[in-house]
Amino acid sequence: MNEPSKGSAKTIKLAERRVFSQSFKPLYQEGMGLVEQAAEYLDGKGRLEAKKLSRTAATLYAAESMRLTTRLMQVASWLLLQRAANSGEMTRDQVASEKSKVRLDTASAHDEALGWNELPKDFVDLVTRSLRLQALVRRMDEEIYGGVVSDLHAPGRRANPVSDQISLLNTAFARG
Repeated sequence: MNEPSKGSAKTIKLAERRVFSQSFKPLYQEGMGLVEQAAEYLDGKGRLEAKKLSRTAATLYAAESMRLTTRLMQVASWLLLQRAANSGEMTRDQVASEKSKVRLDTASAHDEALGWNELPKDFVDLVTRSLRLQALVRRMDEEIYGGVVSDLHAPGRRANPVSDQISLLNTAFARG
């Protein structure tokens, strides 16, 4: 996927080389590890800490938990697709087609939101780390695939994020 720049020189896409080589493994492990850590926290310690929050902070915690979960599931989907391409289970074209269902733009309320300062430190750390990972993956995605706009909002297509996520995961895990 090298594209010519000026003259006969070729542009080397470092993100593409990283994703389609063994150096992808640490990024994949970091992403999947963060998914596990977030799930463990939200189902355990986070649930207990959330009960101690004020009504405002508890509402923010609930909303931000959904954003965190969504963000991590989207990043995990992207990583799974790249792993499938890296291992030869999917072609790059198949990955490019399927990854159009992945959204790497889940925002966060951040520290300007009312109640943010009350949120548990461990939770804020997970949110911060997930945002950093999403930004890294998004930059890599843009470098590898270009600024392709997701077709989720194309005319005539109703967006259904749950259905799209299930379809994406089924494709990533499908065995040929």
